[in-house]
Amino acid sequence: MAIDVTDETFQTEVIERSKQVPVIVDLWAPWCAPCRTLGPILEKVVDATAGKVVLVKVDTDQNPAVAQAFQVQSIPAVYAMKDGQVVDAFMGAYPEHIVQQFVDALLPTEGEQQIASLLAEGSEGAFRAVLDLEAGNEDAIVGLAELLIARGESDEALQYLARIPETERTRVVAAKARVNLAPDDDYDATLTNLLDKVKGDDEARQQFVDILELMGSHDPRTAQYRKQLTARLY
Repeated sequence: MAIDVTDETFQTEVIERSKQVPVIVDLWAPWCAPCRTLGPILEKVVDATAGKVVLVKVDTDQNPAVAQAFQVQSIPAVYAMKDGQVVDAFMGAYPEHIVQQFVDALLPTEGEQQIASLLAEGSEGAFRAVLDLEAGNEDAIVGLAELLIARGESDEALQYLARIPETERTRVVAAKARVNLAPDDDYDATLTNLLDKVKGDDEARQQFVDILELMGSHDPRTAQYRKQLTARLY
C-alpha cells in the first residue's frame, strides 16, 4: 500500500527510508487521468515485493516543494531512490509489464540478500564472510573493527579500516582503536596536556584529533579545542 508523503515528511519518509530500502516516488495530482491509471498498477507491483520496495505518493498540487525538487515538468512522474539518490525514473503511464521491469530492477540480488543477512547476524564470522564476498564492504569492516577493538586487537582493526576510503564513521572507529583512555575519562586533562606537544609531535597531534573525533561535534568542548589546536599549529 502506498504511503502519502508531504513536503514536511519527504526527508524522513523518502530520503532516510531509501537508505534502508528502495523507495519509489509517484508524483501525481487528482485531476491527472494518466495518474489514476498508473497508480493502481504501481501499488499492485510494489505490494508484490512484500516490503522489499516501498511506494510513496506525492500530490504535486499540495506539495510544490517536492515537485520543484524533482524539477517535474509533467505527471505522472515516477522516481526510484536508493541511498538518498535517484537511480531510475520514467514519466507517463506505462503498462504493467513495463512497471514490473522498473520495480524488478530495484530488488536486491541474491548476493545482496546474502550480504544483508550476514550483516544482520553481526558475528565476527559473518563479517569475515561478507568480506570474502565483498572486500570493501564498509559495514562489515566497521563491524569487524569494533569487535577487534573490544578485545584489544586494535592494530588489526586499523589494518581493516585502511582498506576503505575514510569517512566520518570510519574516523571515529579508527580513533577508538588508537586512543587508549579509561571509559570515564572526560578528556579535558589529556587534551590540555597534549596541546603543548601538538606542534612538534605527530603522535600527540594524532591523539588530540582522535579524542576530538570520539567526543563528537555534539560535545560543546569540541569546537573550542579545535580552535586551540589551530592556534597552536599556525
